[in-house]
Amino acid sequence: MIRMLKFLFISLFKIIKVSFYVIFYVVNLLFSLWGRLFGIVINKLRFSITFKITATYVLLFLLLFSLISVGIVMSFDYHLQNGSPQDYVVVLEKILGIFTFLGLIVIILLGSKASRKHLLPVKTMTGTLKEISIQELDKRLDVGGAKDELKDLAQTCNDMLERIELSVEQQNRFVSDASHELRTPLAVIQGYANLLDRWGKDDKIVLDEAVTAIKGEAENMGELIEKLLFLARGDRNVQSIEAQDFYLNELIEEVLKETKLIDENHFIDSEKNEVVTINADRKLIKEALRIFIDNSLKYTPSGGHIRINSYQKKGAAVLSIADSGIGIAAKDLPHIFDRFYRADESRTKKSGGTGLGLAIAKWIIDNHQGKIMVWSEPQEGTIIRIELPLSHRLSTSQVPVS
Repeated sequence: MIRMLKFLFISLFKIIKVSFYVIFYVVNLLFSLWGRLFGIVINKLRFSITFKITATYVLLFLLLFSLISVGIVMSFDYHLQNGSPQDYVVVLEKILGIFTFLGLIVIILLGSKASRKHLLPVKTMTGTLKEISIQELDKRLDVGGAKDELKDLAQTCNDMLERIELSVEQQNRFVSDASHELRTPLAVIQGYANLLDRWGKDDKIVLDEAVTAIKGEAENMGELIEKLLFLARGDRNVQSIEAQDFYLNELIEEVLKETKLIDENHFIDSEKNEVVTINADRKLIKEALRIFIDNSLKYTPSGGHIRINSYQKKGAAVLSIADSGIGIAAKDLPHIFDRFYRADESRTKKSGGTGLGLAIAKWIIDNHQGKIMVWSEPQEGTIIRIELPLSHRLSTSQVPVS
């Protein structure tokens, strides 16, 4: 009798073990096939991660519930045909307990596998982000795969890395260019200081020449540093803009008069100077206007023509500066507002300048919600057109037309 019970117990254990392996294999196979099909569908459509995880567990539960139900029905049916009626309740309890336990194990195993699969991109993104450093900003997160929040997050991170990389490159280039610009006047000052130290103490001509050169280079350095500080304040958004209403035509008349006083080698005039009011920082707009006019004077041969016009068009104040100068090559036009950019190194050095003027002018116009358009042809001249928002607080009838 004991041998018979032992045999029955071992046989029952083996049957349960084999049944478990068979059920697990079948469920795993069905789950893998369903996962592939589900993956194909969600890659074509956009579902949130919450939806994917919820749908995975709901379908997994339905699949397991169906299999457990089939197992319970088949087991109970077998007992009905071969067992005694008095043991129905006990047998049913045992069958339910066994299949519930098996189902729980399968749900834990397959559920954890599904969760790891859905959250695998997070682990991959974390690893990639840990590898990114200031020396390796060119790495990007993989944005392939399903269209869900993780893909949006990866794309957002890539966009942020793109901006950081561009900012670092600009900063490095800016520091390098600034160092180069400061090195030249320092070298000149050092050279003349050495000249004074050797011969200038007793030679008045050498002394005067050295002092003049040192003063000039010191002024150039001061101008460069002021421009660098201006751009640095602008980058940090601490450059003050004191906006007020004023007449743009009066500012243009003022700049025209001052320009004619300091330059007699060019023909400078204004064909149209309508009464236009804008709300802006008068000093900054004047500085931007001077930068553009200065540029025209530098690159327009003696006897050339420079015309400054202003008028109102389509709800904006339009200001144009046209010259008959040497123009700008098409390949250089997209870069003329870059800091320290020089279309012609030798020409720029000969005419002076730091390569920061146009960058400052663009910052001023941009921070007044303005637009700048440039047309130029080599040996044909350049036209710069600036648009600024109008101010309607002042009436044009208050000031007579010039």
